[in-house]
Amino acid sequence: MNARFLAPLAIAATLATGAAHAQNQATNLPNLRIGLREDPDIMDPTLARSFVGRIVFTSLCDKLFDTNERLEIVPQLATGYRWEDPKTLLVTLREGVTFHDGEKLDAEAVRYSLMRHLTMQGSFRRGEITDLESVEVVDPMNVRLRLKQPSAPFLSQLADRAGMMVSPKAAEAAGRDFGARPVCAGPFRFVERVAQDRIVLERFPQYWNAANFHFNRVTFQPIVDSTARLANLQSGTMDLIEVTSLADVPAVRRDRRLSMVTAEGQGYWNVIFNIGGGPRAQTPLGQDARVRRAFDLAIDRDALNQVAFEGLHTPASQPIPPASPMHVKDLRVTTRNVDRAKALLREAGVRTPFPVDLMVANSPEMRQVAEVMQSMLAEAGFELRIAATEFASALQAGARGDFQAYLSGWSGRPDPDGNVWTFIHSRGAQNDGKYANPEVDALLDRTRADGDTARRATLYAQAFDIALTRDRARSLLWHPRLFVAFTQRLQGVTLLGDGMIRLQGMRLR
Repeated sequence: MNARFLAPLAIAATLATGAAHAQNQATNLPNLRIGLREDPDIMDPTLARSFVGRIVFTSLCDKLFDTNERLEIVPQLATGYRWEDPKTLLVTLREGVTFHDGEKLDAEAVRYSLMRHLTMQGSFRRGEITDLESVEVVDPMNVRLRLKQPSAPFLSQLADRAGMMVSPKAAEAAGRDFGARPVCAGPFRFVERVAQDRIVLERFPQYWNAANFHFNRVTFQPIVDSTARLANLQSGTMDLIEVTSLADVPAVRRDRRLSMVTAEGQGYWNVIFNIGGGPRAQTPLGQDARVRRAFDLAIDRDALNQVAFEGLHTPASQPIPPASPMHVKDLRVTTRNVDRAKALLREAGVRTPFPVDLMVANSPEMRQVAEVMQSMLAEAGFELRIAATEFASALQAGARGDFQAYLSGWSGRPDPDGNVWTFIHSRGAQNDGKYANPEVDALLDRTRADGDTARRATLYAQAFDIALTRDRARSLLWHPRLFVAFTQRLQGVTLLGDGMIRLQGMRLR
């Protein structure tokens, strides 16, 4: 039996005293303004899929667990867990937690939230917790999760959106409109959203750890243009921003009013090919792996990294980053070979220049990446036609299969399952290209059932050899380095590899 219990962050009496003091002092606290790279998608943790949305959720919706800088599972809404057997997980909840509408967070609320993630139509969490068979309420503070089979990554999924708890009362009342006014159990509650302009949260005085949050309001503002985002920070309009154009890094470092933190990201960027997603898959690109391999071979990942990102990212050909113990070391980054790419197009019998529509988010950084790729691909016989699309609209088009190729990023997860299963398994909720291969499905299912790191790495290597090397379901391009910049008046800023902006402990002088 594998058992582990986690110590609470602080004793209940200290939390209660801190929460009362925080409530009395709330009116004296400053407001915080954060500049995001784009407007998040829906603010419903069951239906959401964007990276920037996760940043907002970090302040809005607590999870059962979180991860620390060493990628260890740490308590949040849960205080402990124990594996009763390889398929049965007992989770102990934190006492005294309430949702933003005043409803109590208890085992029944956990059961409701998990089953909502698992069964709601359109859920992007279903594939993450697909091994969950049932949820049993043991008593108000303990819940038993029964799995269909042993699952190595299951606990880590409860440290992300699949572990976010929503108010059953509010969710039932709102139905599909819950994302318009979400009610969770985080340190800040929802106030308003103006599309493409702002998301406003305010301090929740009854939060279980309120004493460690030092802002009255937090406003998240999407500013797509990186130059404008930095200018807002320099002028004092913003207090903290995502840095997405790495050409801005030297300017931040030169400005003595600003500071910056950085971390190696856990995610990746790739080009998804539409292989089985409806009419737009019915092209040589979607139906012939030789054309996709030619596309992949035409890209010089090192040059792309240097031109678009000042050489600060890491070229990639797999979704598992180098820092992971399950990174497939034998899977080398693709070396550009224009002559071989041309030969593959001839073998496939396509006329050149062969047109490919590439959907990209409409930001200066992604347009630049697409333009660099456009030049490279032209040398191999492709005519890359760039379709710059508003971010949320691109996500929707991807889910519908309304694309031929799609330049998209994933922020990454500590367990590799979060970077792989949902994207290349035939039942994966975010398998936008609708790639399907029974051999790959079987291998990925085995990675979930096996808890041994070395054996899982071997299974991933076998799956990638089929899905990425032979079938070319997608072209992996780079693993990102993450940056956030902020005014020096803001203290206590840290950044982990997941890129989330954690406000706990931050103070604005």
